[in-house]
Amino acid sequence: MNGPARLLVVEDERNVAETLIERLRASGFQVTRADSAASARRAIAEAQFQLALLDVGLPDGNGFELARVLRELAPATAIIFLTAHASAEDRIRGLELGADDYVAKPFHFRELLLRIQNCLKRAQDLAQVPGEMRGQVRIGRALVDFERFSATLDGESRALTHKECAVLRLLAERAGKAVSRDEILDRAWSADEFPTSRTVDNFIVRLRKLIEFDAADPRVIRSIRGVGYLLTEITRE
Repeated sequence: MNGPARLLVVEDERNVAETLIERLRASGFQVTRADSAASARRAIAEAQFQLALLDVGLPDGNGFELARVLRELAPATAIIFLTAHASAEDRIRGLELGADDYVAKPFHFRELLLRIQNCLKRAQDLAQVPGEMRGQVRIGRALVDFERFSATLDGESRALTHKECAVLRLLAERAGKAVSRDEILDRAWSADEFPTSRTVDNFIVRLRKLIEFDAADPRVIRSIRGVGYLLTEITRE
């Protein structure tokens, strides 16, 4: 990316926000702060951000609702949730909404910085769409646009999360060839997220619901026993 990455920090606790922003700026980032869901929406409408740090608990809403807005208005923006309530249910909900990572408070700044850098690197890699993947490609029943992080089904468009896009694009780039779970993990996740082969399987289930004509009888993304998955159908529109 050209120049320092632009970060949006959505945090209503003033002391936490000021300390975090000071250290992020010292680390070379351009940082905008929002202290509420309303001010965050204004910031998103006025500027483009490479990454957003979203506090789950906000005085006029929550980070989950804000993540939906980000996915609709700025699907290329990476998302990291910050929360004092790191329950399994919250983590699952956050990931389903397209979060790239989830950090529990209190956190060590160096750990957060590493996670930010990893998210930005993956987002930058996703933004570099090869020529054959540009424009709309048909994968199963969906028209997928990897540049816009979107999929269109029956005339309706929905945003793809970064991880959905990363997994689907890897399979598309290797269409007709088996891709191992380890390779998929390397593309979409970092080691500090502690992903497993089961993580990949869960994402394939989600993608099948999106692109298969019959998710109960998958023909587009085939399982290759002992290896991983193979994408069988992709055509340029």
